Parts: sequence; C-alpha cells; structure tokens
Amino acid sequence: MNRLRVGFDRKNIDPPLGIAIRGYYKPRYASGILSSLNVNAAAFATEEAAAPKTKWNPDTGEYEAQAGADAGSNEHIILIISVDNCGLTTEECAEFRTFITEKTGVPAGNILIHSTHTHTGPFTLSTDKSHFTDFDKDAIDEYREFLKKRLADASAAAIKDLKPAKMGFIVGWAPERVAYIRRYKMKDGSTWTCPPINDPNIDHPIGTLDQRVNVLRFDREGAESLAIMNYGLHADCLNLDEISADWPGYMTETFERAYPGARIMFLNGCEGDVGSTHVWPEGGDMNDTLISFDNEMKSPGMARFVGRALAGTVLQVYDKAEFVDVEDIKALSETIEIPANVPDPKDIPLARKYKELHDAGRDAEIPYTAMELTTVVAEATRMLKLENGPESFPMTLMGIKLGPVALLGIPGEPFTDIGRQIKTAEGFKCILPMCLSNGSEGYFPMKEAFDEGGYEARSSRFKGGVAERIIAGGKELIAKLKA
Repeated sequence: MNRLRVGFDRKNIDPPLGIAIRGYYKPRYASGILSSLNVNAAAFATEEAAAPKTKWNPDTGEYEAQAGADAGSNEHIILIISVDNCGLTTEECAEFRTFITEKTGVPAGNILIHSTHTHTGPFTLSTDKSHFTDFDKDAIDEYREFLKKRLADASAAAIKDLKPAKMGFIVGWAPERVAYIRRYKMKDGSTWTCPPINDPNIDHPIGTLDQRVNVLRFDREGAESLAIMNYGLHADCLNLDEISADWPGYMTETFERAYPGARIMFLNGCEGDVGSTHVWPEGGDMNDTLISFDNEMKSPGMARFVGRALAGTVLQVYDKAEFVDVEDIKALSETIEIPANVPDPKDIPLARKYKELHDAGRDAEIPYTAMELTTVVAEATRMLKLENGPESFPMTLMGIKLGPVALLGIPGEPFTDIGRQIKTAEGFKCILPMCLSNGSEGYFPMKEAFDEGGYEARSSRFKGGVAERIIAGGKELIAKLKA
C-alpha cells in the first residue's frame, strides 16, 4: 500500500555583487548574475508524519517549529535539500542541519544537504584561505547567515506543502558530447587531468563514463509533480566572474518550460573525474564555446548545451516512469575512518614556495601552466594543510530509503567508478549515489589513480584506498536500509 507524502519548495539564494566566487585557484568577484542560484527542498513523509508542524512567525520573519500538545512531531520526516553552491563543508552542513532542526523539528539525522557543485557560486567561509586571500569577510559572513536561514525557510515550506504522492523511477541515457572522462594517460607515460585540446601526446582516457541518468517522479495530489534528476558531471561549463547555477540551472529551466505543472531538482552524482570537454573536438563541438585557462571548453553556450541536452534526457523518459508503492521511508548514517594523505617532510619546502608564490599573485614564477599549474598549487595546499597530520579523518555517509529506491550521500567528489559499483548493491530497484552531501571533503579517486597521478589524486587529502572504503561502506549502509 502506498503511504508516501511529498512536499517541495524553492527559494532564491543569489548573493550580493562583489562577493568572492569559489571554484578555481584564481580570484574572481561577482560582477553580475548570469542565472540565479536556488535552494530546492523536498520533504518526504508517510501518513503518520504527514501533518505540517511549522508555522510562520511574523515578528521574526521566519518559520518556527510549533510547540505544545497540538504540535505533534516531525521526527519521521526526511528532508533532501539541493543547494546551488560549489560545496558546503562538513562543519557548515552540521551547523545548517542543526539550525533546520531548531526551525522545523526534523532530526538532523534525517536531513541531507547537497551541493550541486557550480563553480560560479559564492564563498561561504570567510576563513577559507586555500584559493586567495583578498576577501570581503563581512560580505561572506553575511551571505552565510542568509543562506542558513533560506535553507531553513525552504525546508519549513516544503514540510507545509506535504501532499499524498505516488513515486515512479526510470533510468535514461545521456546523449553524446555532454560528458567525458577528464583524466588521460599520455603517450609519454604521464597522467594529466584536462590536457590541452588536440595535444598529440594524449593517448587514452582513464576510466569509463556512467551515462545512466536516474530520474525519480513524484505525482502529488492537487499540486505540481516533482522530478529528481541524478547524474554525475562537474557543473563547470563556465569561466566567468558572474554568478550562475551553470548547466543544472539551464537543465531546470528547459525541463520546467517543456513540462508545465512539474518542478525538478538536481542531485549531482559521482562526478570527480567527469567533465564536459572533448579533447578531440570534431564537427560542431567548438560551436559557441571557448577554451579556458585550464584547457576546458567553457562558455554560457556550453552550459546551455549541456543543460538542454540533459533536460532532453529527462523529458524522453519521464512519462514512462515505473510507479511503485512506498510503504516506508528511512534515513541512516554510517561513519568510516579514512587514512590521511600526509606529505613526506622533504616535499614541504617546495610546497611552501609554490603556495607563497601563488598567494602573492606570482604564478608566472611557478614552472607550470594551465591545469598543471592548478595541480601543483592544489597539491601544495594539501601538503601544507596536512603537514602536522592528522593521520586519518572520519567520513560520514548518509543513506535514504524511499520504498524500493535508495539514495546514498557521499561528502565529497567520488570518481565515477564509485557510483558504478555502488549501483550494484542488492535489494533496491534503483540507487542514486550523490556527491557533496553533508560535506565537501575533496576528491575520492580510485586506488590506481594515486599511482597514476593527476590533479584529483595529488590534491586529495586521503590516501589511496579511500574509494574502495567508500564503496564497501556504502554497500553496507544500503544493506542496513533494506533491513
């Protein structure tokens, strides 16, 4: 018997102009808004937890959890919140989840905060000095508080919007020219992330794309339907100093215009080694795009193309979703311990030199260019942060069960093979792995990538084996969801 109820809300989270933009190892400041940033919140409940337990307080201008005998409890509601941001840290997500609990009564353990990974969104930590140092600290601190309240407002509104719903799922297939493995073995034996277009030294990509596009459909009584789209691809099609949701924003706009009465939210998948640049362009691949400072195809036109193409994938399959009963929902978390990628002390002096040159704006004195420059700066940053340890880090995975569908939140950027293997877990009809969920802990490369090299492995704060530990821990958590 189907007992599902679903609520949804969307709120704008555009920052003030002039704020520092996160996403590259180079300073950028918001000069305009190309496309708006949003937070999308979906609330899930079964019948016994269906009544909204929040109210609007006109004195404070905020939603608040109700109190008293008539208020009931929201302890069985699950919230999935998707934020147009490059990546919220584990500490930020913990703070935001606690605040949402205070405002809605939903336990923090039932709240998943996901970042879409747009590289044209604002910094939220004024203490983050890993990219550059010229911050307007007050602007970032003010935006962070604004963002925290908007997440709580969207969550409360989604709970208030709970309606009886039926859930469907289907898997589509992304079209060609949208995504590519971005790590390559070169003919000289080296490994490059994002090598130059048409470089004659390129031999072959390292890895295989997972082109499956997971789509969930929720048809709600007396309200708009909701789609959830899950696909692993960097939201990094722009090289601008303008705020934008990147291709997920264009995907949302295209889908909702083409399908009146439906809303869509995006949950990025295992995208750590996946980008949108074809290193051997042909035909019209270079239409309406440019080659950026880091050797990638980037432009508003590229973001539109990717967003429209993936909206087309959702539209192709949406009407054929298989509807299933949802009798129960569940949220569980599991913490695993991962060894840290502590540097060799002999490498510290050069790392310190590169970091000091970069921070001083003297990249020309570092003997690398383009993506190789980004790689050595990121590696130096990682080494200096871990110069004195720790020896390991805790990492918390979050699983959500919606009847025969499971979602697995991973707090960083997993390689595509992590998602591919997690999808083989038994017991569910469809599994949605998600990056940057309740944290942003960096890259999670496959074990062999640490021997091969490349930007992701050299910048990762975890030792080789992190991917395999996530796969094992993820499968264990999915099995517990099923039990």
